[in-house]
Amino acid sequence: MGRKSRKGVEKTTKLQGLKYFQLIDDLLAGLRGQATARDKAGNRQLFCDQYIALLLLYFFNPTVTSLRGLQKFTTLEKVQKLCGVKPTSLGSLSEAARVFDPAVLEPIIAQLAAQARTSPSAMPPAQQAALAGLTAVDSSLLKALPRMAWALWQDAEHRAIKMHVAFGVFEQAPLEVAVTHGNGAEREQLRNMVQPGGFYVADRGYANNAMFREFDAQNVRFLIRVQENTTFEVQAEQPLSDADSQAGVVRDLLVRRLGTEKHNRLLEEPLRIVEIRGTEPDQVWILATNARDLPAELIAVAYRYRWQIELFFRWLKCVLGCRHLLSHCESGVTLQVYAAVIASLLISLWTGSKPSKRTWEMLCHYFSGWATLEELHQHLNLPSPRDPPRKS
Repeated sequence: MGRKSRKGVEKTTKLQGLKYFQLIDDLLAGLRGQATARDKAGNRQLFCDQYIALLLLYFFNPTVTSLRGLQKFTTLEKVQKLCGVKPTSLGSLSEAARVFDPAVLEPIIAQLAAQARTSPSAMPPAQQAALAGLTAVDSSLLKALPRMAWALWQDAEHRAIKMHVAFGVFEQAPLEVAVTHGNGAEREQLRNMVQPGGFYVADRGYANNAMFREFDAQNVRFLIRVQENTTFEVQAEQPLSDADSQAGVVRDLLVRRLGTEKHNRLLEEPLRIVEIRGTEPDQVWILATNARDLPAELIAVAYRYRWQIELFFRWLKCVLGCRHLLSHCESGVTLQVYAAVIASLLISLWTGSKPSKRTWEMLCHYFSGWATLEELHQHLNLPSPRDPPRKS
């Protein structure tokens, strides 16, 4: 890969005439020296930046479905020029998954996520401006093999890996990711992901009274569904507007205690409980939040936005193909998940919108040589690289 100086991922309107894959060049440049200290003989031929480049290219080529297919991929002249690799053995690719540290990709994810946050498309509609920065948090399982002993889940025959993701609702992009075994604690990962001033929405598996207190003290806004049988002491019931009722709000309460007097002390600040109609007849969802100033209708809207992260998991596993594991070691699986998240962020930044199957297919056609740059730009509604600059 060439080493021409570029600053991150260019804005969509500046992609004219550039090969998309080369835009990740600077992102990976700092990885070249990773894990080279052990190479006393100085004969390493597969470096960390090249391995990650291969993983990214793997996600844009649906014909490569295994590590052996990826190894064959390295024998192609075009791939060698694009990724700067030499024909690589299966053993070297397998070893790379164990040698390279996934943590080196976390700054790259953070850099791309920061760009996604500042994208013009990251702003909510005007009527929902108060929900800016809303982040959905959830986890999803990847099926693992019984021999992957580190991937603890149900028992020795049922292993799994858990992806923990913070997903920007309006950015339509993953902002943070962590990988654990199948029994990894979801609440602990949420604690690691939250930032002061952030606004996080999650399902009832994340509900925890102690965590609610922590977030309130840290100036972290949350909206988390709690169990239907949750008890609480009502301090005041707030009136509902017509807009609240139309949004499905049933009740809007301020409570001074969540749980029973025996197990929970009074709250320092009142907690808000908003009850909204669920998806089933006579179903009511109970939402706990410290966003006391938001209209109840926006609380209902914010919680329903949580479904966006479920759609992202389906995209990541079913379209991008992340559910098929190229490695069985913990570091290798984490590298693959991180690379999939980087690929998703790149697509969001390239297109300025939510990744779709059609756009992914067009990018695959482009990287495979079937679609021209002009056709790709036409699909993305960008100016052709041959068009004269537009006058403002």
